Amino acid sequence: MTATDDSRAQVQLAAIAAIGAGAEDLVALDVSQPLPFADAFLIMSGRSERNVSAIADAVEDKLSEAGPRVKRREGQAEGRWALIDFGDLVVHVFHPEERDYYSLERLWKDCPVIPLEEALVR
Repeated sequence: MTATDDSRAQVQLAAIAAIGAGAEDLVALDVSQPLPFADAFLIMSGRSERNVSAIADAVEDKLSEAGPRVKRREGQAEGRWALIDFGDLVVHVFHPEERDYYSLERLWKDCPVIPLEEALVR
């Protein structure tokens, strides 16, 4: 099984919002095979605590406008990391030190990468 077209569209929309708020080093992973509760993870970094919070807010606002509701939000209080669970898509925003510590890309290295639209990576 692979991530649905809806999930892939949500990844692209979330990435657009995140980059607009200053997110860096975005990676999207198709986690539908090993996980029964999500299709995709979108992982990114923010430069500071304030930036991490701003990115999380921007992603939540953009996706909520498009329809998906937040099922759970964690970690944003201190601005070092934020997890926003939209059901099929889980967005992870990290301060660089926390991203290195949790190393989600290494943990999920066997999962296929979901390509981000070329306009996003320029």
